[in-house]
Amino acid sequence: MQNEIGIAGAGRMGTALAKRLLELGHSVTIWNRTVAGTTAAVEAGATVAADLDALARCEIILISLTDADAVSSVVGKLAASGIGGRLVIDMSTHLPSETQAIAEVITSSGGEFIECPVGGTVGPALKGQLLGMAGGTSSAFARAQPILERLCKRVEHLGPVGNGARMKLAVNLPLAIYWQTLGEALSLLGDAGVSPETAISLIADSSAGPTVLKNRAQVIIDTLNGTDQPGTFDIAGLNKDLRLALTLAKSESRELPLARAVEPIYKDVLNAGLGGFDGASLTKRSST
Repeated sequence: MQNEIGIAGAGRMGTALAKRLLELGHSVTIWNRTVAGTTAAVEAGATVAADLDALARCEIILISLTDADAVSSVVGKLAASGIGGRLVIDMSTHLPSETQAIAEVITSSGGEFIECPVGGTVGPALKGQLLGMAGGTSSAFARAQPILERLCKRVEHLGPVGNGARMKLAVNLPLAIYWQTLGEALSLLGDAGVSPETAISLIADSSAGPTVLKNRAQVIIDTLNGTDQPGTFDIAGLNKDLRLALTLAKSESRELPLARAVEPIYKDVLNAGLGGFDGASLTKRSST
């Protein structure tokens, strides 16, 4: 059995990471705010940490939580438990300044820290096909790399803490805008009678079809045909990353006019109670 790995957060991604590591022979201990959320990980072979004190005893601790407030709360409790010599890998998405503050708590407590937000959802996570964007010291990255390479098809060390967050927001911003522009493109078809299958297939095969459209084509077709799909990367998640990108740009006096124009559209969709649906659902709202 390989070295024990702790995971804080048993949501969709945290559970997928646990299953992947268990499949590769690692011993995994998982903690979640609610014990009920750990059921799927436990069924796959993980052990539940009774509390964060127990999780802090793991040599390597992965964090996969919703936002910086949640991560900061967990990190503070881990630090209070004593994490000298431990390696903490935060795979959540934050602002660079938030990630740097989290890193400071860990390193000032004697631990090592790497941020590694990832591109990809549950499916790629289960196959070790995520895209890792790491920030931290060279020594911390060297220690984290063997684990990250088992979770990611590609992992890049981008420099100091904060650079991973910047790269992740840069990766997700075009995606947030793309679903809106795709919907507007489909609206040009009007009532011409072109089926969603044909329209999406042609766009996917053209210069207007990025990788995400080829990967998500069936989800979009099903949505356009009237069946909204639960999201692996849902509208609420896209909106969160869109807001983070806009906040970062504002703090550095940068202009993101397209992103700013899309922001109220996401707000309207969320107000309609559609935040849990796949990001591709935005295409449907914009094409009708």
